Amino acid sequence: MPLFWAGMGITAWFRLLAKNRFRIGWRRWHVLLWVTAASLFHSMTRIEQWLMVGWQVKPELDNPPLFVLGHWRTGTTLLHELLVQDPRHTAPTTYECFAPGHFIISRISAVWLLRFLLPARRPMDNMPVGWLRPQEDEFALCNLGLPSPYLTMAFPNEPPQDQEFLTLEHVSPEALRKWKRTFKRFLCEIGFRSKRGRRIVLKSPPHTARVKVLLEMFPDAKFVHIVRDPCTVFSSTLHLWTTLYATQGLQVPNYAGLEAHVLQTLVDMYRRFEMDRELIPAGNICEIRYEELVADPLAEMERVYAELGLGGFENARPALEEFTAGIKGYKTNQFRELSPEFVSRIAEKWQFYADTYGYSILKNAGAGPPRDVKAKDTPVQFSGP
Repeated sequence: MPLFWAGMGITAWFRLLAKNRFRIGWRRWHVLLWVTAASLFHSMTRIEQWLMVGWQVKPELDNPPLFVLGHWRTGTTLLHELLVQDPRHTAPTTYECFAPGHFIISRISAVWLLRFLLPARRPMDNMPVGWLRPQEDEFALCNLGLPSPYLTMAFPNEPPQDQEFLTLEHVSPEALRKWKRTFKRFLCEIGFRSKRGRRIVLKSPPHTARVKVLLEMFPDAKFVHIVRDPCTVFSSTLHLWTTLYATQGLQVPNYAGLEAHVLQTLVDMYRRFEMDRELIPAGNICEIRYEELVADPLAEMERVYAELGLGGFENARPALEEFTAGIKGYKTNQFRELSPEFVSRIAEKWQFYADTYGYSILKNAGAGPPRDVKAKDTPVQFSGP
């Protein structure tokens, strides 16, 4: 599995290392060499792209984006994949997010050359992966040198990175302007690549806490918000970060405070989301539940199209039917039952989420760490407040 940070330019890469005082685990020092070499390539190729086609990229999008909102492990990936089946839609691909500085000129040859570097499925949930499949744009922002909470994965034993960039509410005006400028430029390059005026569908859970800023950038943007049973979300998110800290970290993770971090992040995310959701114009947001989406994906997608006024659902239906038929045998991770202590901690922090979206934490608490995760790889003591 390639490192998410292997697409950084040389300046962004050394800024990340210096910020964390080069505290790389001794078993990860080989990564320093090859990522540094890759970062030099990315920086030079970025200049080459700018000289070749940069001047051709329009400064505005043809259509306002469609954002998939929701906490990690609520079904955002499935929803993203479904929306991109519409031929009128497009999305950043895995390659474009791993090499955001030069994908316009390099994607065709690089995807073929690098085809052996990706596993067939994601290690955290067994979902299919591929260089041309839709991907979270937050990885592109990291590789373009912007601060992001995702950089915590690179140095998991250091304090959580750039937490103010989850909501963007406490960053400086200059940093916010740079974030907006870089993000918009990346999207315009995606639009240039598609060459058809297609609507860009974006999925990154941090965007759930950035609605106010996204509306400042794209006043007519549309949003689909997905929710899921909070106990399952907790267990699956814990498994997600446990897996990614181990596979993406430049340190051998100790997972200290991970459970508390998971609990607090949802609180911070939904505090901001509930403050900002009223800013979204009527008809530009649709709410769905994961349980209903997996039970009848076509019916839920038809409702999404109707509520957002996207039109053209019947034209998208054949591709959606083919996609859903292809994933019919997919099985989610199975989890052990949560201990009463974990359930009480989740209820203490996340009861507001359960109440808002119609879930019962105490009644549906049958989810814990995945059965196939070894005990030594999984935090077993709850360290949160």
